[in-house]
Amino acid sequence: MANGVYRRERLRALLACLLLVAAYFLVPLAPDPNAARLTLRAVGTLLVVGVVATLVTRQVRRQLTASAGNTPARSLANLVVGLVAGLLVFALADYIIANNAPHQFSGLSTRVDALYFALATLTTIGYGDVHAQGQVARVVVCVQMLFSIGVIATGASIVVRQVTQLRQPKR
Repeated sequence: MANGVYRRERLRALLACLLLVAAYFLVPLAPDPNAARLTLRAVGTLLVVGVVATLVTRQVRRQLTASAGNTPARSLANLVVGLVAGLLVFALADYIIANNAPHQFSGLSTRVDALYFALATLTTIGYGDVHAQGQVARVVVCVQMLFSIGVIATGASIVVRQVTQLRQPKR
């Protein structure tokens, strides 16, 4: 029974993550020379980052306070979806900046480039082929690094720990 619940929640999380990735690639984002609309987009992006950070932080806190074999499957699935959402929000923010001000990033011109850059930043690999060049991009990437270290890294380590515990045989 418990195995079926975990399987169903994993499937739900996978579908949610696939929908998020599809939305990332499909949401229309034409460059906008209007400063007011660009400011509204920036504020909207910051609000979305704040909401994602809050939701992921809640899930992290829920995982930390749950006892070691008493982790609800839905809570763990929600954490995974939140982590993917956090990554995609930053990739989208990077893409919007690069699309509206190409001088802000070097080597970032497509959504795949933005996703690649966000993942390279998250994992602290930073190959150097894509990098923040302008001041606005550097500020956004600094926020992205802090978010990655404080929220995503903690959440990812919890997911790995919980999945590892789920796979160990009960004694």
